Amino acid sequence: MLLTEEGYEVDTASDGKKAWEKVSEGGFGLVLADLKMPKMDGLELFAQMREAGIDAEVIIITGKGTVATAVDAMRHGAYDYLTKPLDVERLKALIPKALDKYNVRSANRDLQKRIESMSKFADMVGQSESMVRIYNIISAVAPSNASVLIVGESGTGKELVARALHTKSNRAKGPFVALNCGAFPREILENELFGHEKGAFTGAINEKPGAFEQADGGTLFLDEVAEMEPDIQVKFLRALEQRSFRRLGGKKEVSVDIRVVAATNKNIEEALKDGKIRDDLYHRLAVIPVHLPPLRERSGDVRILADEFLRRFSKEQGKEVKSFSEGSAEYIDTYRWPGNVRELKNSIERAVILAKGELIEVADMLPRHLAFEEVEVHIPIGTSLEDSERQVMLKTFAFTSGDHKKAALILGVTQKVLKDKLQKYVTAG
Repeated sequence: MLLTEEGYEVDTASDGKKAWEKVSEGGFGLVLADLKMPKMDGLELFAQMREAGIDAEVIIITGKGTVATAVDAMRHGAYDYLTKPLDVERLKALIPKALDKYNVRSANRDLQKRIESMSKFADMVGQSESMVRIYNIISAVAPSNASVLIVGESGTGKELVARALHTKSNRAKGPFVALNCGAFPREILENELFGHEKGAFTGAINEKPGAFEQADGGTLFLDEVAEMEPDIQVKFLRALEQRSFRRLGGKKEVSVDIRVVAATNKNIEEALKDGKIRDDLYHRLAVIPVHLPPLRERSGDVRILADEFLRRFSKEQGKEVKSFSEGSAEYIDTYRWPGNVRELKNSIERAVILAKGELIEVADMLPRHLAFEEVEVHIPIGTSLEDSERQVMLKTFAFTSGDHKKAALILGVTQKVLKDKLQKYVTAG
């Protein structure tokens, strides 16, 4: 009656079980629960709410003899407690504060969901300007049948771009066939591309369709296309232009309806100059060229990706790893990730497996060759002073598990100098 008069919308329950039935339906920002209730006490109700992910604030009402129990509930996340007989003025003061906390958390949660929805496109994650440009290109190009050449360093996610082009096209219900041209020697690659007829060579006891046939009606993705031998490139170019080919040992033309997406980690200008890619094949493939930026140029995406991988691998491993320590977060931001998204993904997966609690520490993330037992930094001749300094600072920072004071002491600089340098590395990508 008091709270209704104060303008709050209030519901009541005569025991803990009925309270749970109402609370589990959602819609409450605050629960006032007596510690002692029939069928389910206040602590059980609170525990079930948290287990079910119901984040309404909880205030426990208790007698003087059970204050310690109520205080323990606060340690586990209850907002506060009230002792009997109730202090009405304290109750009036607590409720708006508790509801404010609930509303702020709800607003932050909704904002996070909106950010997450903005930062995902197909299976790709990132909201940097460079990635938004990639998303726009994919959206514009996907409906067409134009060939696409994706250029980017190893580990940047070229196959994810190819899959996004497929899933957002009219071919989405057709097959997506991926073939790494660098994984096969010349003779086997030709067979993988075009297939063979029975008896085409020793051991060919059955006919076998190649990637071109398997991708009929869908998309063929050829990774590391610059690894093709020149004679295979000629045959591939003809098949690409004619949309038909002959199997090894075959005499009839096989026609297919495919869209070709290719990728390479080579520098295109150098590859063309060195003859790694034929000019005519390049121009046929690069009807739509897409440059996928390295992770170091995707300002702001590293933490989004790290958080995404943390959630994914925590769920896969069945562990309650929730966040990164201050040191590991700074390590993620300052490290240059030469292996790009693949290296970051592998590092987070390893960290989740090794983590001993709810936080990932720097030690959990480091690959074996950078483990803390190593106290040496190997810098090759020819490394610039700037890069040398970066390596020494980052590895020392990692060695101290992200402890600025210890790292600064080892390096012989002030904590301010160390933090400024680390921030510079973050800003520089």
